[in-house]
Amino acid sequence: MRIDELGPRPGARKPKKRVGRGNGSGHGKTACRGEKGQRSRSGGPKGPGFEGGQMPLMRLIPKRGFKNIFREEYSLVNLRDLDRITDETISPEKLFDEGVVKKLGAGIKVLGHGEIKRPVVVQAHKFSKSAVQKIEAAGGRAEVIGL
Repeated sequence: MRIDELGPRPGARKPKKRVGRGNGSGHGKTACRGEKGQRSRSGGPKGPGFEGGQMPLMRLIPKRGFKNIFREEYSLVNLRDLDRITDETISPEKLFDEGVVKKLGAGIKVLGHGEIKRPVVVQAHKFSKSAVQKIEAAGGRAEVIGL
């Protein structure tokens, strides 16, 4: 058997139903649309959310607030999470590999919750002020990296 001999199983591909081609076809006259009503007319059934002319629910419910389409969602990491990694240099890739963060998103932001007891070089996209103070107090260094 060769790759050019492969094909769909017999009966898997059916010919397209041709409607409105005369009564002899079995799909003539109303072309499988039934009698009368909005769904039988040209222009067909209306789209999702159409409620027969009644004000649709999506237009009825009040909209609140502002959705910033340029928002960048950072993955947050606390110092207590960094303390369990044994390497001297902690990078976003290392955090991802160790399972500390599930996704990198727009980047990593290190927050100052918890303590770090040994000197480490932490590479991240953003740091809180308290995180930088605690890292430097332990003798380490906070390096800001770009994406």
